[in-house]
Amino acid sequence: MKLVILDRDGVINQDSDQFIKSPDEWKPIAGSLEAIARLNQYGWRVVVASNQSGIGRGLFGMDTLNAIHDKMVKSLAQVGGRLEAIFFCPHPADSTCDCRKPKPGMYREIGERFNVDLSTVPVVGDSLRDLEAAVAVGARPCLVLTGKGARTEAEHALPEDTQVFPDLAAVAAHLTLDR
Repeated sequence: MKLVILDRDGVINQDSDQFIKSPDEWKPIAGSLEAIARLNQYGWRVVVASNQSGIGRGLFGMDTLNAIHDKMVKSLAQVGGRLEAIFFCPHPADSTCDCRKPKPGMYREIGERFNVDLSTVPVVGDSLRDLEAAVAVGARPCLVLTGKGARTEAEHALPEDTQVFPDLAAVAAHLTLDR
């Protein structure tokens, strides 16, 4: 099985330092939805794994998060794409949970749920925590320069073997090239 794990904010949709707190605030990054559709067309199963501490901080509730994800799924369907699943950590940054990236719990759960060896799985994110969680489970870290990605590249030493791409469309082109 070909599986790819994507962070949400800054990879699929525009990010905000004030959090994405409503469906109206969720706006796709140009080309990101088409990139997911392309991955699907080439046999890739796409899963989202996202820290959503706005829930734990009380900025929005599960009904709002579900509405945001519903908008994302419907927008994706309009261009012929789909997601296999959406995983998220609702806990605030000071939580001791194992699911909040950079901890690897969310990725481990994805590996178990899909019965896949994570060493073959590209993990696409825009922050160091996405890459660190990928490395912790032996997955293939990929940084996109959208969202916080350019700042992440400029301010941090990236984990060894991290591949860097301008955006999700470039990741999709790389993963589907001659495959």
